[in-house]
Amino acid sequence: MRRVFESLHFSDVATFIGSGNVVFKTSAKNVKVLERRIEKGLQSALGYEVAAFVRTDTELAQIVTCRQFRQSEADGRDFNIIFLADALSDSLRCKLMALNTDANGFSVRGREIYWLRRKKHGGVGFFNVPLEKTLGVPFTIRGGKTIKKMALTYARNVDEVASVVKSR
Repeated sequence: MRRVFESLHFSDVATFIGSGNVVFKTSAKNVKVLERRIEKGLQSALGYEVAAFVRTDTELAQIVTCRQFRQSEADGRDFNIIFLADALSDSLRCKLMALNTDANGFSVRGREIYWLRRKKHGGVGFFNVPLEKTLGVPFTIRGGKTIKKMALTYARNVDEVASVVKSR
């Protein structure tokens, strides 16, 4: 992955936890153009389509410090962030909110969906929801802990992010 991003002329390229997270510097300002450029580069290198979801270091810090992110991950709950290319339409937002149950809680903020998953009765496994079918748009999911680690490592506003982590 690092070589692909370096071939696209990004600098200070690093991968994070080997799950498709790539951090880089660029002077490009248009996120949509940047995402398309990355998608074309990945398709050329890998031979198949890959959706790219770019967030700036400032956006990463905002994601980590938003109210939804601070919900407890204890007591059999798993916290995830779903990254989208664009904010959900009102109709997609309604479809997603219809999936809120005792087992799955969703909250939408901008181009992110915050997903609190609770373990099934008896403490085994998690309920799954049909996200691909419901959303019908490309997305990627990252664990809250992974995003927190990325923010602490790369986000500009590390003091603010660190204070959230310490308060847990």
